[in-house]
Amino acid sequence: MPSVETLGRFIAQVERNEHVEAIEAFYTPEASMQENDAPPRQGRDVLAANEARVLARMRTVKSTCVRPVFVNGDRVVIRWIFEFEALDGSRTRIEELAYQRWEGERIAEEKFFYDPRQLQPRTL
Repeated sequence: MPSVETLGRFIAQVERNEHVEAIEAFYTPEASMQENDAPPRQGRDVLAANEARVLARMRTVKSTCVRPVFVNGDRVVIRWIFEFEALDGSRTRIEELAYQRWEGERIAEEKFFYDPRQLQPRTL
């Protein structure tokens, strides 16, 4: 179960758009991450590399935690809003729930729930 302080540091790091660094600091080496019902990605290094690839295609990212965060033992649910501006100028806004299983002070499993229609970029 994560401490209140650890959870606060994790959220703050994501809100500073330090996504790769948050994975490196707060996930177990064997952690998994899953998007809806897609097959999970496995291993912290794989998760960090995937995040870096996604972020490399973005001009800007804004990450917002919508509070409250729900904690029940080793389970945590966080509501996130991510706003992306891609290098081509298109914009995407994703609202999702992250369902996490923590092992002590690190995330071991995470599954994201969101409407995939949100992934369609909009050009302004």
